[in-house]
Amino acid sequence: MIESAVSFLLRAFVDFFTALFFLRFLMQLRRVSFAGRLGAFVMTLTDCVVKPLRRVLPGFFGLDFSSIAAAILLQLFLAAVLLTLYGYLRLNSIETLAVVILRESFKGCLRAALLMMISLLLIQALLSWTNPYSTTGETLARLTLPILKPIRRFVPLIANVDLSPLIAIVLMQCALNLL
Repeated sequence: MIESAVSFLLRAFVDFFTALFFLRFLMQLRRVSFAGRLGAFVMTLTDCVVKPLRRVLPGFFGLDFSSIAAAILLQLFLAAVLLTLYGYLRLNSIETLAVVILRESFKGCLRAALLMMISLLLIQALLSWTNPYSTTGETLARLTLPILKPIRRFVPLIANVDLSPLIAIVLMQCALNLL
């Protein structure tokens, strides 16, 4: 019982920071300003890890891949700790252990990225109904546009209501269930 509580807390902590690292990369990719509240929040919580990694891993094409590296390293750490916690280190060979850790960390990265996008879509939808002209809403709209744009091609507005975030969330939930 204590193992499951520790596992839950550790996974929640690591997934939160993994999502923040992915969000930082996405904000750079979409050229979103870090001057607002969301940007300041992300920068404050991730700078202590990303800045030292920049010395080792330089950026390419104006993108800082140290954020992605931090997310992957965090998920590798989580996979190794959880496998140790549940006693899976008694596998037959080191090769098998490495494959299991890599697989679990890859699944963790996908899970964190999907949860981050679901959260962004939910917050954007709520802001569009309550305060559609907020700067945070504009930032979230820029971040979620690549996901919503293809859906909007097929799903028209219904009585001036955009259902594309709902469809995107359902599709991402299906992907989470497959993981």
